[in-house]
Amino acid sequence: MRTIDPKDLAQPDFHRLMIGSVGPRPVAFASTVDRLGNVNLSPFSFFNVFTSNPPTLVFGPNRNRHSQKKHTLLNLEEVPEVVINMVNYRMVEQMSLASAEYERGVNEFVKAGFTQVPSERVRPPRVGESPVSYECTVRQILSLGDGPGGGTLIICEVVLAHFQEEIFDERGTIDPSRIDLVGRMGGDWYCRAHGDALFEVSRPKRGIGFDNLPEYVKNSAILTGNDLGRLASQEMLPTPEEVAAYRQSGILDPLFQEARYGCRYLPDLLQLESKRLLSQNKVQEAWLVLLQQE
Repeated sequence: MRTIDPKDLAQPDFHRLMIGSVGPRPVAFASTVDRLGNVNLSPFSFFNVFTSNPPTLVFGPNRNRHSQKKHTLLNLEEVPEVVINMVNYRMVEQMSLASAEYERGVNEFVKAGFTQVPSERVRPPRVGESPVSYECTVRQILSLGDGPGGGTLIICEVVLAHFQEEIFDERGTIDPSRIDLVGRMGGDWYCRAHGDALFEVSRPKRGIGFDNLPEYVKNSAILTGNDLGRLASQEMLPTPEEVAAYRQSGILDPLFQEARYGCRYLPDLLQLESKRLLSQNKVQEAWLVLLQQE
């Protein structure tokens, strides 16, 4: 491991380490207005949902490399209202264009080619192309530093939300492949929450736990940490009778025959078969295979 004290590095260097290792980060595409009504639109990847009661979003328009406040922050100090627009893949290049350092008062909706839609409860407009827009009032502006990269935490309460119909599935829930969100990585890199990048992990039950895995399972060179996590989530292991019945079913005969003739080592064959079953989320059957070693 490379161990680093933040005080031993220049701020930009440690900043690059943080944004390269903490991600993907969702993007808050924040629209604000100043006291004269001039519109600003800017993305921030120091952003996330904080709570749903009350519905609260937080983001950080940190100071730039010259220690200057971002236009978004200056606007929020004058008009504490913001619309946080979510960013999907089909708008990511336009979003990036809006992040350029234009002079204060320049409308990035115009520069980046976005549709300016009037909000209903706050003064800043929302982005018509965004799959989701949250109209928010600012609950608190918390300053965390005033040098280059100095942090400011904006705590926003959602007062009205807008969702494009096309992102919902037949059950009325948001389909991640339809909303097609992007996340920020380090440098110029982004990632897309779509296709093979999406996968499901079932909510954990009160399983047997890692500490109760047999030693030959914990020490396996074949099963990964993810495999062990699935095995440890099982609430109850198969009984000896179930293990014996599975062996007698003949399903594993080809593996035992291969091991009998010295082609492969039986524990490896059993663990490889268990791994295949785990990839299909057949956790109970994976255990029936593994316990043949006992």
